[in-house]
Amino acid sequence: MSERTLTHLVTNHEVLNVEDWAEIRRLHRAEGMPIRTIARHLQISKNTVKKALATHEPPKYRRAPRGSAVEVFEPAIRGLLAEFPDMPTTVIMERVGWTRSRSVFFVRVAQLRPLFKPPDPASRTEYQAGELAQCDLWFPPADIPLGFGHVGRPPVLVMVSGYSRIITATMIPTRQSPDLLAGHWVLISGGRECRECWCGTTNPPSAGGGAGNPG
Repeated sequence: MSERTLTHLVTNHEVLNVEDWAEIRRLHRAEGMPIRTIARHLQISKNTVKKALATHEPPKYRRAPRGSAVEVFEPAIRGLLAEFPDMPTTVIMERVGWTRSRSVFFVRVAQLRPLFKPPDPASRTEYQAGELAQCDLWFPPADIPLGFGHVGRPPVLVMVSGYSRIITATMIPTRQSPDLLAGHWVLISGGRECRECWCGTTNPPSAGGGAGNPG
């Protein structure tokens, strides 16, 4: 049986190195030495032996994470933001007495500020897939050949999905309802039918054949 002892003293503030960990496992598994005997033989505690046998990976030294210096100032930062959500970061820095890195302080204030600012009433609205599409008419700024020597500027029906923001478009002959409906079917073919929101037109087209006025 080996008479090898530990290569270093094991205390509450140290961990076994890889060689010691391997030796404990060898004595127990290869030589069948009991935990108590290993502890006495290597002059370590039984708990240390048990931990070495319970782990499946060699021990690694892990340094405890260090907290950021700005954490001490966070309660004061939160207090100022709760009362003045739009207070400039430089003013907050002066109020709390921060004298260290500006970048660290600015990052933390940027993380905390949204927690105290009221929601923007004009914030982006979320839609479900296939729920809504925004429609509009676009008129090309150039003459388009229509055949037989004729040119014109027929409208382009544009549709934007409220969910995916995908833009589709198709050119239609006129702004009359039959052509608009046909254009809609072209754009939504293969997808889900959805509500339509007409923007940029004073009067949305009606089923009676009236034409909307371009905005």
